[in-house]
Amino acid sequence: MRNNLAELFRKSMNALEKGGITAVPGEKIVCPSCKRMSVKKALQKDGMVCRCGYHFRLTARERISLIFDKENNHELFAGIRSSDPLAFPGYAGKLAAAGASSGEREAVVCGVGMIRGKKCAYFVMDTNFMMASMGSAVGEKITRLFEFAAKNKLPVIGFTASGGARMQEGVLSLMQMAKVSGAVKKHSDKGLLYITVLTDPTTGGVTASFAMQGDIILSEPGALVGFAGKRIIEQTTGTTLPDSFQKAEFVLEHGFIDAVIPRTKLRIKLAQLLYFHENEVQE
Repeated sequence: MRNNLAELFRKSMNALEKGGITAVPGEKIVCPSCKRMSVKKALQKDGMVCRCGYHFRLTARERISLIFDKENNHELFAGIRSSDPLAFPGYAGKLAAAGASSGEREAVVCGVGMIRGKKCAYFVMDTNFMMASMGSAVGEKITRLFEFAAKNKLPVIGFTASGGARMQEGVLSLMQMAKVSGAVKKHSDKGLLYITVLTDPTTGGVTASFAMQGDIILSEPGALVGFAGKRIIEQTTGTTLPDSFQKAEFVLEHGFIDAVIPRTKLRIKLAQLLYFHENEVQE
């Protein structure tokens, strides 16, 4: 009798339970622009671009995987890391925390690889490491990359993203603007191509130096591009700026960049530019 009652109130197994599989919903992300909720895996297939066109930020490794060929891709200068030259309070702890959370040793990844078979040197800044702030190590890695590219006659593609110079290193961080700029100039003097791709956000000393020194300057849609912040400019000038101020499309309209390219089309566009430059040099 007891067994019969148990069977009476027992819920029948569904197809998933019969197969011993528990349904686990995929991680979901809400788009800040259109508020649509999407499964992260589906977004990753589209390069982390929402259907409304909003471009989510990528890690350096995600961007490298998206843009560069899997073969013949080698990281350079991975051992260069920031020290604490000014013994700035709490800086050592922040560096350790940034490394643990991002999985990176610094705010930029440098390497040499190929885009659809076209070889180039590259650097990719990562906002997950102290907002990709520019310190001595960042400047040193990018400087060495341009020197390597000049020696090996390679074009450079740089993906910029930064909150500006790293205040914990004081004037040493600001010196990186001049140091990298000098390396860019020597690379340019050899007739070599430098393409910058501005991603969200590219601000501060990075914008005031190597981000805007490319022979061709591209940007992802909606990226914040500027030097000082909007509020500071409004307070200083006493004017009200439009909502679109410092967005990539606004910067393009005012002649500071050459084109705004959606992420899904960026790999093909970069390959085309490398192909045109290679043929031009050979001729």
